[in-house]
Amino acid sequence: MKNKTLYSILTAILLISTLIFAACKKENQDADGTTKVEIRMTDAPGDFDEVNLNIKSVVLLSGGKPYTFDVDHGILNILDFRIGTSNPDILVASGEMPSGEITEIRLILHDSGNSIVIDGQEQELKTPSAQSSGWKVKLTENPELVPGVTYSLLLDFDAAQSIIATGNGKYLLKPVVRGITATTSGLISGSVLPIIAHPEVLVISGTDTVGTTTDLITGRFTVGGLASGSYRIEIIPVEGYTPAVIDNVSVTAGQNTSIGVVTLQ
Repeated sequence: MKNKTLYSILTAILLISTLIFAACKKENQDADGTTKVEIRMTDAPGDFDEVNLNIKSVVLLSGGKPYTFDVDHGILNILDFRIGTSNPDILVASGEMPSGEITEIRLILHDSGNSIVIDGQEQELKTPSAQSSGWKVKLTENPELVPGVTYSLLLDFDAAQSIIATGNGKYLLKPVVRGITATTSGLISGSVLPIIAHPEVLVISGTDTVGTTTDLITGRFTVGGLASGSYRIEIIPVEGYTPAVIDNVSVTAGQNTSIGVVTLQ
């Protein structure tokens, strides 16, 4: 009887420990499993004075789920933003979303407020009935969002192909937009042993410092949101262990630079 009771207690403890570890692991995954996305727009020129767009939102599809980024810029003349000029693009929305592959992008406009100006005369741009679901952006590739990396999605609006004359002096808007992905930051990752040293990890570039601590279970660390360049890493452990310094760690946007395993003395 005593053996059964002891067995039951040990089983319960094991189950609770497993659940706690799983919850902690999931929490860490959730914390590390997001990517910051910046959505920008630029224009391929058309023969117009102005092309005014009233953008409502941009929807990114990943893992079969839509993620909506609201746009709160009011009406903008997309012709003001052209690659190769002093205003190559404009940031229209940004936010966090789960990391993973983006399989589709849709541009959604408000029903009103879209217009063109030709020879000084402003005319309303009518939109088809598919307005509510938005227009599909042509992707040059399906972006793979990596945790901790900031991605910039550039929506290249083709004014010449997007505006259609109906023949009665009216114009329709059927956006033709190309999606280009560019990463704007990278990561540094690694592990520090022994785990009980539990150090602070400082990633330094000039006067800028980003800090983190190693995981209490695995000894791993990751520092994201780093611009391309060379960094100095200082590993500062608890008392009883000798600090370590690693110089000239190179970071490239969109990539994870691993320093491997560092063993402290």
